[in-house]
Amino acid sequence: MEKRNARRTREIVVPGEVLGDSEEYRTGENAYASDGKIRALVMGLKTYTGDAVGVIPMGGCYMPVTGDTVIGIIADVGPSNWMLDINAPYPAPLHVSEVPWKVEFGDTSRFLTVGDVVLLKVLMVDEAKKISVTMKDSGLRKIEGGQLVEIAHSKISRVIGKSGSMIQMLKNMTDCRIFVGQNGRIWIDGDDENVEVAAEAIKIIEAEARSANLTDRVREFIEKKLPQSEEEEDIEEESE
Repeated sequence: MEKRNARRTREIVVPGEVLGDSEEYRTGENAYASDGKIRALVMGLKTYTGDAVGVIPMGGCYMPVTGDTVIGIIADVGPSNWMLDINAPYPAPLHVSEVPWKVEFGDTSRFLTVGDVVLLKVLMVDEAKKISVTMKDSGLRKIEGGQLVEIAHSKISRVIGKSGSMIQMLKNMTDCRIFVGQNGRIWIDGDDENVEVAAEAIKIIEAEARSANLTDRVREFIEKKLPQSEEEEDIEEESE
């Protein structure tokens, strides 16, 4: 009964505050386990998803989580690593051992330099907030061309949608390649006009994230901005 009643509350918690017992709950988003307790990693609303307890962030910086895919910007170059801005309160070092190229000591700037944008994965975040990131995974690479859009990281799940429905609709309707970083950065590549429409649609999702029927409104916006050609309509009719 206590557990069921607890799920009805939406209390605000601060970093370090106990959310529950790790023997009773799994660790959810923006939470961590310590000494048998699950604690908040960020300030926000305590939330339950299935048998997991976590926190919905209330704005603020992105807090990296192991396994997140993110978009980073090279902020500094060292002889054996690059320091990246991943929209977090602290920088993320990318070591030469975690890139898909063979990089000699002191030769780092030949591969990546200040201002370059890269797709990354968070390997680990320890208790001291030290981050490890990698580019050695499928699809991770340096980004060239396209447009980078930044939104509140807490709205990323709305851009993705349930089972990826929203992001798939954006890709299909704009015919763009879109990579969504958990840190609030989104890369869009395609025809210039389509990229602009996709970027506008994403900003609408961010502004109206809590609104009902958001998918329908976004679809109508894109249809108005990018009306289908007669040829596309004929293909749809034939497929039906």
